[in-house]
Formats: sequence, structure tokens, C-alpha cells
Amino acid sequence: MSTALVRAIGALAVAALGVPTCLAAQPRLTAPGAPATLTPAQQQARAIYKELVEINTADSVGSVTRAAEAMAARFRAAGFPADDIHVLGPSDAPDKHNLVVRYRGRTRGKPVLLLAHLDVVQALRADWPQDPFELREENGWFLGRGVADDKSMAAMLTANLLRYKAEGWVPERDLILALTADEEGGGHNGVSWLLANHRDLIDAEYAINEGGGGTLQGDDPLFHTIQAAEKVYTDFRLTVRNTGGHSSVPRKDNAIYSLAAALQRIQAHTFPVELNDVTRPFFEQTAKVEMPSLAAAMRALVADPADTTAARLVSMDPRYAAMLRTTCVATMLSGGHAPNALPQTATANVNCRIVPTSKTSDVQAALERVVSDSSVVITTSSRDRTDGAPGPIHPAVLAATVQLTNRMFNGVPVIPTMSTGATDGYRLRNAGIPTYGVSGIFSATGETNAHGRDEKLRVKSFYDGLAFLYELVRLVAGPNPPGPVS
Repeated sequence: MSTALVRAIGALAVAALGVPTCLAAQPRLTAPGAPATLTPAQQQARAIYKELVEINTADSVGSVTRAAEAMAARFRAAGFPADDIHVLGPSDAPDKHNLVVRYRGRTRGKPVLLLAHLDVVQALRADWPQDPFELREENGWFLGRGVADDKSMAAMLTANLLRYKAEGWVPERDLILALTADEEGGGHNGVSWLLANHRDLIDAEYAINEGGGGTLQGDDPLFHTIQAAEKVYTDFRLTVRNTGGHSSVPRKDNAIYSLAAALQRIQAHTFPVELNDVTRPFFEQTAKVEMPSLAAAMRALVADPADTTAARLVSMDPRYAAMLRTTCVATMLSGGHAPNALPQTATANVNCRIVPTSKTSDVQAALERVVSDSSVVITTSSRDRTDGAPGPIHPAVLAATVQLTNRMFNGVPVIPTMSTGATDGYRLRNAGIPTYGVSGIFSATGETNAHGRDEKLRVKSFYDGLAFLYELVRLVAGPNPPGPVS
């Protein structure tokens, strides 16, 4: 991590000192700051946003291809050459095709890839007070499935590329927009498929993606993050089988009891601390504003990750604990086949979020040691993968983000972060394309309720993100200085 980046990191722990998560997740009825009138650029972005949200792209029941085709039609109408617009995907997944558009520059350097996913988590109409696939604007909020994750960024990047074309701006390097499938389902029809089959279409010096953004305290910006690393999503299946029998004659080898004991051992296990070039400065800077005892523990842990006392103190906050190490938690459970029979099978899903410097096989071996029961079979469909140590943030991305944050968001600190969740960024990083999550979209902790009912995004945040990304891309792709924020 460069010295410049460390200096750019601000007072992180203020977030941890704010409103408790249970309260922060209850947004104000009215979100202030929505513009009273929209500029032409904002009107176009909103129309694109509405079109995307109102196309059901949920896994298994929706069509990402339909959304990709709708955006492709907009680029054709704007005069983009047909050879630079590609809707493509695997033939055996006709509803999961991707859109790749190239905006030609002077080709002085490798392209910049602009990435957003079009697929969303399923939303059951019966669970929502209104149609989840209808964009609604109420009291300063946009509501609907995907308004936060990730159709907001897809709409912004699309609208901005169309705006560049209309303005006649020619960047120094090509820009590539990829709107993809299968990010939410973790499948291989989106970024993975493009890398395997059409690497030439998306190859870039680096990518700008979701995963970062700003945090609000109340209605005021607190800090702005650049996601530079993320944990690896992996599911493990624990299975216990035996012959079963009549429930009137219990035996010690009960499949449910064996599974329950295994899960209790996993619950009690804590993986070792593994810091990297993103999380290490995170804790170094957080220590400057935390309460003295926790600050001392953070400093001790950065100096010696094996300091168990310091690790225990820092881990008292679940958010810090999740950034320190690999975590595993039981998420699904089933067992037995009849109420009057001993169970023949019991299964559980254990979801692990693995630090990017570790491997799936290492975690599986650790779980097997912890469970220490040969009757419990642990399997996974995930391939062994090592993301490697996170590298420094590209200087151009960092400088542009700091410059725009100073101008647009009162100069709040710009900090690197490691997501405890997962995006498609790891697929690109593994393929040698550095990827940074940065958006200019600000929200309070938990308020968007992404993946949940009544997913929402502040109207102001949408238009702020639109303006931020418009200028960010112009700064990193050059040469023209950015125009006024609008």
C-alpha cells in the first residue's frame, strides 16, 4: 500500500461509533436533497434506470438478456457502430447474456473497463407492498428491486457513455462497458464466461466496479471508500448418513446429533487473523479515533497478528471481526424423513467468507480438523482459488477519487476497504485485471436493504453518483478536463 494511499485514509472508526446497525437500518421517512428539477443528463439517466428496474432480471425467473438488448438498442440509436456493441453469452443460457460496448478513444494506453451487473436477487410480489419490478420515487427515495444493487450503477455508466458520445468527447483510451449476468447467483454465464470466451472484448488496464461508495452519518458524508479487495464466497455442505431405524429404539449414532455437534464445534472455532495491504492500513487509521483500549489492541494486532489478546478485543465488534479473518457460519439445515424414524440423513450448509490470501482447500481442511468426526462428510463445489495479496490502488483512480470527493463531498476521507461480501471484481483480479469498487453513491449503514424487501436508494445519491462517475471516468481516461458537476 503506497504512502499516498495511507495518507488518504481518514477517520474510519467514526462509522463504528455512530448509530447502532438496528437503528441505522431504519431510514428517515424523507430523504432530503432530491433535485426539484432534472437536467437533460439526469432525465436520461432516470429513464434508463426505470427501464432497467422494470425488466425482471432475477435469477431463474427473469431475463438479463432482455435488459442487455434494451441497453444495446439505446447505444445503436445513439450512433455507436454495430461492431462495438455485443450481446453475447452461452447458448445453453439464453436468458443470461451480457452486453459489452466499446467507446473508441485515441488508444493511447489499455482501455478502462466499466462494470455493473444486471441480474438481481429474486423478489416475491407477495412480500412487497408494491410491484418490486416497478421503479417508484417517494419522499426522496427510489424503491424497487435492484435500485441499489446494481441497476443504479448500470444506469449511471450507460447514461454517461451515451452522454460522452453526444458531447463528442474523445478519451485518450478506449472505454469498455460490460453489463453482465450471474453475479448474484455466483454462476459462470457473466464475467467468468466473458473472460473464458471473449477476453479480448473486456481486457483492460483496470476496471471500475461496484463494492465501494460513501457512508453517511445522518444526512452528511462521513467517508468514501474504494474497494480494493474482497473475501471469497464458499459454501460447504456437511452430510451425515446412517441406516436409521425405529424411533422407539434410539441409538448413539444419530445423524442429527452428530451434525449438531459438528456445527457447535464450527461455531466455537475462530480462524486466525490474516491482514493484508488493505485491512492493515484500515486498522492502523481506525486506531487513531477509536477509544483508547480498542485503539491499543488494533495497533498491537497490526504489529503482531498472532497477538490473541488484541485479536479478542478487536473482534468484540462483529464488523471488525469479519475483516480480520475467514468466517464460517451455518445458514441452512435439514434432517430426517419421518417423525417416528431415526434420521438416515442430516445436512447443513456452512457459508464461509474466506480472506483473499487463503484457499478453499485450506478452509475445508480446517473444518475437517475442527469437526474431527469421520461420520461428517464435508464437501464443496467451489474450486480452489487464491486471490493473492491485494495490490495498491491505481494512482489515477485514487487521485481522481480524492479530487472529486474533495469537490463534491466536503473533502471527507477516502479509504480502502475489503468487502466482507463478494462482487465480480475477484474474477477480474484473478484474471490479471485490477478492479476497484468506487461509485460516489452515499448511503447510511443498512438503509438500502439490498437483497431484501423494499430495496431503496436515496434520489440524491443516485444523481450524485451519476455526476461522480461522469467526472471520474473523464479524469482517468483523459484528456479533457471534466465539465461542471450536473
